[in-house]
Amino acid sequence: MTTISFPRFARSTRHAMHGLAHAFTTENNFRIHTVIALAVAGLAVVLRISRSDAAMIILVIASMLILELVNTIVERFADLLEPRVHPYVHIIKDIMAATVVIAALAAIGVGGLVFWPYLADWFRPG
Repeated sequence: MTTISFPRFARSTRHAMHGLAHAFTTENNFRIHTVIALAVAGLAVVLRISRSDAAMIILVIASMLILELVNTIVERFADLLEPRVHPYVHIIKDIMAATVVIAALAAIGVGGLVFWPYLADWFRPG
């Protein structure tokens, strides 16, 4: 059995943070999704949403950011191959982008369902 190595874990965490910083500085869509995520998190705090609603929002935010990172990875690998290897590379990139759009639409739907009652109460007179 292998022992736990905290220095190795720290090194892995540094690499992960470097990757996250690189994605943020080089990928416009990742920056946009991050800004939206921060705005949604701020709205959740201001509206004092329930813990279960907050958990759902956290999962949706994490899913969107993860999917945007996966999209970036697929695009980077595809760029290594394009167009020498196969004409499907362009289609693969388009399909991956479509998955992000579908997830974003679902996130908007979840956000609407979660925030609507809180916003209605916030703006209700009295």
